[in-house]
Amino acid sequence: MIFSFALAAFATLIFVLFPTFNVFVVSLFTIGAGMTMLQVVVNPLLRVAGGEEHYAFNAELGQLMFGIASFLSPQMFTYLVTNISHGNTEKPLIGLMSQLVESSFPWVSVYWVFVVINVLMVVVIAFVNIPDIELKEDEKSGTAKSYAELFANKFVILYFLGIFAYVGTEQGISYWMSKFLSRYHGFDPDTIGADSVSYFWGLMTIGGVVGLMLLKLFNSKQVLRWFTVLAIVSLSTGLYGGDVVSYWSFSLSGFFLSVMFPVIISLGLNSVSKHHGSFAGIMLTGIAGGAIVQVLIGAISDLTTLRAGMMFLFVTLGYILSISFWAKPLINNKTIKISGFFKKKK
Repeated sequence: MIFSFALAAFATLIFVLFPTFNVFVVSLFTIGAGMTMLQVVVNPLLRVAGGEEHYAFNAELGQLMFGIASFLSPQMFTYLVTNISHGNTEKPLIGLMSQLVESSFPWVSVYWVFVVINVLMVVVIAFVNIPDIELKEDEKSGTAKSYAELFANKFVILYFLGIFAYVGTEQGISYWMSKFLSRYHGFDPDTIGADSVSYFWGLMTIGGVVGLMLLKLFNSKQVLRWFTVLAIVSLSTGLYGGDVVSYWSFSLSGFFLSVMFPVIISLGLNSVSKHHGSFAGIMLTGIAGGAIVQVLIGAISDLTTLRAGMMFLFVTLGYILSISFWAKPLINNKTIKISGFFKKKK
């Protein structure tokens, strides 16, 4: 974990010191590699530390934290860029950031904040007394033989595609929604568009809270099915509704996407009896969907329209919906029987 955050801090620092396009591309790739390494470590660790039957709930709690940070990021972006551009140096951080970045690139200030956060995480993990967790053999990343066994299991490939589809959907909506609202409804992407993206992540945070409660009451497959159907409806109204309807529908889709990543991960890891560390690595490689789906949407948009390009997301959501039908986990998420709960209260 320390190495992952240190790598991200180093890559971000290089970019803010040399803010050119070529450095930016390498920096983003390195940051992404560091964060992916972090998830490969954290997900099996969370499964061991919290217990297999509680993994879906704990993973959803992690997704909640992700949603909070993602909601705050666009707000921070708007605050820094707007105030640096207007020279409001009397406001907190603006005076310092104005000295660190060129006036023509105020958005680079956001990456200075990322440097500080990553360094802070390195310090916290290094000096806070976090109890050691002894991973079982099946939780560690394995040998070539273990990978061969996993790839021989069709469900390993299917869950990899599930993460691929989810991240592609999440990034496909959050990345393109501002441009869609600008092109079809005339909204300013730097203000209203940025707010819509912030609300997308904010509603994902609220969805995470709701998801935590639902996963204590219902089977994770059912929760995934309901939320995916509603996400498809939300995307439909976003693409074909009026300006206000489209604005809120895209933002609301974040609420319905909130449970997908942790539920797919937990269903996957709880569907195999061994090699969980290796399997986590395979599934998280599916994060590449966040890049590849963007290229597909862009390519379709160039040939047709942006609306037609974003309709590709119905394919990825349809695949996620299918998981709720064919998934056969060996261990189901632990739920509370409502009748039993009230009896205890009495």
